[in-house]
Amino acid sequence: MFIEQPPLFYRVLYPDAIFRMDPNERAVYLTFDDGPIPEVTPWVLELLAEYDIKATFFLVGDNIRKYPDTYQQVVDAGHRIGNHTFNHIQGLHYRTKNYLANTMKANEVMKTDLFRPPHGHMRMHQYLTLKKHFRIIMWDLVTRDYSKKLRPEQVLENVKRFVRNGSIITFHDSLKSWQNGCLQYALPRSIEYLKQEGYEFKVF
Repeated sequence: MFIEQPPLFYRVLYPDAIFRMDPNERAVYLTFDDGPIPEVTPWVLELLAEYDIKATFFLVGDNIRKYPDTYQQVVDAGHRIGNHTFNHIQGLHYRTKNYLANTMKANEVMKTDLFRPPHGHMRMHQYLTLKKHFRIIMWDLVTRDYSKKLRPEQVLENVKRFVRNGSIITFHDSLKSWQNGCLQYALPRSIEYLKQEGYEFKVF
């Protein structure tokens, strides 16, 4: 549970970041990290289109540079875009000046008001500066679809076990999630489950 749902101290550490939306509303917010990549992102877009669902994609700037056509597919499909830095770097491993520069470099190619820090970690000065420029979107439920230690069935079970009103749910349109089979197994089944449970799908 420590990984799937952020502990209280995380929410206290970044008080203005958004971990969960309205707990009184029967709605969830699907998000996807680490794309766009041509091997995975188009499949996700197709699936979302089948269910008429809009989601938020937290994109890596260098992937946009490498795969502009795939990025354009996300935009053309009407999904929300968020900044996930240019090189998918973790704030704790970088000087604040360099981390902020990497984030702003990413925003030159996507121009969004949303930001999600890779791995969820930021130095305090990074956080205090970034919140002046972005709505910082964290998560209420990370599926762990990227994990080599989990079977696809366990990823689906994470969704069923931890989802609640206002949950911000994180999947990954990444090769890790694709190659272990977790994304293509858990995502459609999660959508079906959430619909059966009466959740509405919303974006920020």
